[in-house]
Amino acid sequence: MTTGYVFARAPLRVYWELTRACDLACRHCRAEAIPSRHPEELTTEEGFRLLDQLVEFGPPAPHVILTGGDPLKRPDLQALVEHGVSAGLPVSVSPSATGLLTRERVLALKAAGVQAMSLSLDGSTAEPHDGLRGIPGTFALTVAAAREVVDSGIPLQINTLVTSETAGDLSEIHRLVSAIGAQRWSLFFLISVGRGRVLGQLTPDECEALLHWVYDHSRDGRPAVTTTEAPHYRRVVLERLKAEGRAGEELRHHPLRRGFGIRDGNGVMFISHTGEIHPSGFLPLAAGNVKAQSPVEVYRAAPLFTALRAPERYDGKCGRCEFRAICGGSRARAYAATGNPLGSDALCAYEP
Repeated sequence: MTTGYVFARAPLRVYWELTRACDLACRHCRAEAIPSRHPEELTTEEGFRLLDQLVEFGPPAPHVILTGGDPLKRPDLQALVEHGVSAGLPVSVSPSATGLLTRERVLALKAAGVQAMSLSLDGSTAEPHDGLRGIPGTFALTVAAAREVVDSGIPLQINTLVTSETAGDLSEIHRLVSAIGAQRWSLFFLISVGRGRVLGQLTPDECEALLHWVYDHSRDGRPAVTTTEAPHYRRVVLERLKAEGRAGEELRHHPLRRGFGIRDGNGVMFISHTGEIHPSGFLPLAAGNVKAQSPVEVYRAAPLFTALRAPERYDGKCGRCEFRAICGGSRARAYAATGNPLGSDALCAYEP
């Protein structure tokens, strides 16, 4: 089992927002992206230095996900990928589905050594997906690009936003993701930040029912189904395995076990386009800036990060819950709802 001690030393995943520039106009965009790049983005050389610093976490190196906005809006994306890979970092890329994502770009990223790519798909047909993304034709571009990624041999993750608007379409989206051949399907449970403040959340009971649906489909084989900002899925898995009499040896080998305890600031770190160091992209509290500070030192010692890694300090039911070590609730959702990153995750229906 991955322990809190390991997460106190290094994150498993580092998300670097290369830019907030993007040619889409997504209704839920955390970054509130616009087409033009910010003049204070990290430069190429600052980016190289950041990647070199991340290696200092020591083995095993954290997995670096280059995201945005749209990382394809950076002309140095290829060079950044190559530098990170040559430094010994596993690097993935999360581009937007626009005209910039051509077959040639996919093959170039494969040649550069990307470990995986992810694309967002928020509807099983064009109308709901394009309605959420704000640009007609995005659905067709996404499906075509996804098939190019799969054909190239790069492992593909499909990300789907979970809101009251998309929940009813998830079964059909699951069928489409399976048909495309994606290896992973990650359900991103809405955090009310950025433009996403106007979208509807699930109720706790609706979320609980959906997490049981996710568990039922987790045994379908490919794609592997995971959740983001819904760490209480781990509690659901434990409860289901126990009810089925399989909580012993099966849990020891369950793929979810590696993620026990991962949450904002605990196994996760986010670097903004201007270098600010956050616990996650959905938790807009900065603990430092890579232009002036070591991301290793900030992650390990900044009070914000150390507090988030201490679930016994959480308020409300998250703080007294017997699953707090492996779950801990979404710190970003707690902050968005209460202004307190140590508060309770209101999306969880469980009463400890």
